Amino acid sequence: MSLDNNILSLLIFFPLLGALVLAVLPYLQKVSDYQLKVVAFVITLVEFLISLPLFFRFNGSLSTMQFEEKIPWLTDLGVSYHLGVDGLSLLLVLLTTFLFPITVLCSWNAIRGGWRAFLCLTLFLESALVGTFVALDMILFFIFWEAVLIPMYFIIGIWGSSRRIYAAIKFFIYTALGSGLMLVAIIYMYYAHIDQFGFASMNLFDLQRTSLAFNGILSPQGLVFLAFFLAFAIKVPMFPFHTWLPDAHVEAPTPGSVILAGVLLKMGTYAVIRFLIPFFPEAIEAYTGVLIGLSIIGIIYGAMVAFMQTDLKKLIAYSSVSHMGLIMLGVFIFNLHGVQGGVYQMIGHGLSTGALFILVGMIYERRHTKMISEFGGLAKIMPIFALFFMIAMLSSIGLPLLNGFIGEFLILLGVFAESYLYAALGATGLVLGAIYMLWAYQRVMFGPIVKKINTGLADLNPREIALMIPLAIMIFLMGIYPQPFLSKMEPTITRMIDGTQQEAFRADAAVPEIQKNRP
Repeated sequence: MSLDNNILSLLIFFPLLGALVLAVLPYLQKVSDYQLKVVAFVITLVEFLISLPLFFRFNGSLSTMQFEEKIPWLTDLGVSYHLGVDGLSLLLVLLTTFLFPITVLCSWNAIRGGWRAFLCLTLFLESALVGTFVALDMILFFIFWEAVLIPMYFIIGIWGSSRRIYAAIKFFIYTALGSGLMLVAIIYMYYAHIDQFGFASMNLFDLQRTSLAFNGILSPQGLVFLAFFLAFAIKVPMFPFHTWLPDAHVEAPTPGSVILAGVLLKMGTYAVIRFLIPFFPEAIEAYTGVLIGLSIIGIIYGAMVAFMQTDLKKLIAYSSVSHMGLIMLGVFIFNLHGVQGGVYQMIGHGLSTGALFILVGMIYERRHTKMISEFGGLAKIMPIFALFFMIAMLSSIGLPLLNGFIGEFLILLGVFAESYLYAALGATGLVLGAIYMLWAYQRVMFGPIVKKINTGLADLNPREIALMIPLAIMIFLMGIYPQPFLSKMEPTITRMIDGTQQEAFRADAAVPEIQKNRP
C-alpha cells in the first residue's frame, strides 16, 4: 500500500491521533506544559512534512482529482468516504499544514493555562480543516465543515480577551445558521438527483450534474443557490455578513486569529469556487452583478473602516474584510486571470495577515495593549520586529516582488478584461489599504518614543525569529517565483470555467420534466 494511495487520510487522522496522545499522556506520566507544547509542535511539523509530497508529486498538467481515496460508507444512502485534491484544494491543504506549526510556536506565551485542552483542540481543528479541503462527498464535506466550529468556538471562548464569550457565541450563531441552510439545500439536491438519475448519491460530481429549474430567486435553483450562498458568504465573510469577524479576531488569542485569518476564512472562498459556481450556473449568471457589487462594497467598506481604527488588531481584522472582498471580486468575474488571482490571493492573504496577527500578538505579550497610540518609535527599540512587520505589511498592500502583488495583479487583470468600472472601484480599496497600513506602520514604528515604558521592550527572541522566517521566505518566494503555484492550479480552474459556461448554456434544455414540476 503506497503512501500516495492513503496520504490524504493520513493528513486528516494524524493530527487527531496526536490529539489523542496529548489527551492521555498526562495520565501515563507526569509532563510539563513545555513538554506538551514540544510534542504538539513536532506533530504539526511532521504533518507538514507528510503533506509536501502532495505538491511535488502532483501532476500539474492534469485538471482531474489526484491522490483519490474512495471507500463505501452508507451505501444505501449513496454516501462514501471519498477524498481527493486538484489544483484548487492542493494549495489550501499545504497552507493549512504550513501554518499550524507556526501557530503552535506563536502560542508559546500567548496562552495562559489549559495547555493540554488548547493543544488537543488545535490538532482537532487542523484535522477538520484538511478534511474540508479534500472531501469529495457532500455529507463528508458537511461533517468536516461543521467540525471546524467546535474547536474554534472553545479557542475563542476560553482563551480569548475580555469579550470572548460574546465573540464566540456570535461566531457560532452566524456560521451555524449558514450551515443549517446548506444542509437543507444538500438534501434537496440529493432527492433531485434521485428523481433525475434513479440512484442515490452524495458524490460531489454526481450532484453537480443535477439540473435544477431556474426562473428567478424563488425557483428551485434560485432557492438552493441562496442557501449555499448564505452559508459560504458568512464564512468568507462577504459584506454584509461580516460583522462576526472583527469581534472574533479582536477577542481571539493570537493563535486563534492566525488560524481564523490564515485558513478558516478560506473555507468560504474555496466552497464558492468548488460548489456554488459549478452547481448553479444559471443563478450565478443571473446574479453576477449583485455578487460583484457586494464584493466591491466589501473592498471599500473594509478599507474605510480599517482606516478609522485605533486598535492595531482591529485594523488588521477590517483589512481582512477588504481583502476577502477583493478575492471574491476575482472569483465572480469568473475568467482565468480573475479566479487564478483570487486563489493566489487566498494563499497570500493567509501568509501575510497571519504574519501580521502574530506580530501584533508579540507586541501585546510585551505591553498588554494593542492601541496604536501606545506605541511610537519601536523601530529604534525593536529593529528585528520592525523589519518583519514591514515585510508582512508591504505584502498585505501588494508591493511588487511580494506575494500580495501577484494575486492583486491577476485579479485586476481579470476584472479589467470584463469592466473598467469594476476594476477602478476594486483598485480604490487597494489604494486605501496602502494608506491605512503605511500610516499605522509610521505611527507605531517611527517618530519619538512617546511612552517611556516602551524603552524597555525586548526585541524578538530566537523562537519568535524562527517562526517568522518561514513566513518571510514564502512571502518572497511567492512574489518572485509564482509559476510553480500558478501552474498547479491553472488546468483545474480552466476546466471549471469551461465546464460551468457549457452547463449554463445547456441548462434549460437539460432540465427533466419531473424536475421542472418539482416544488
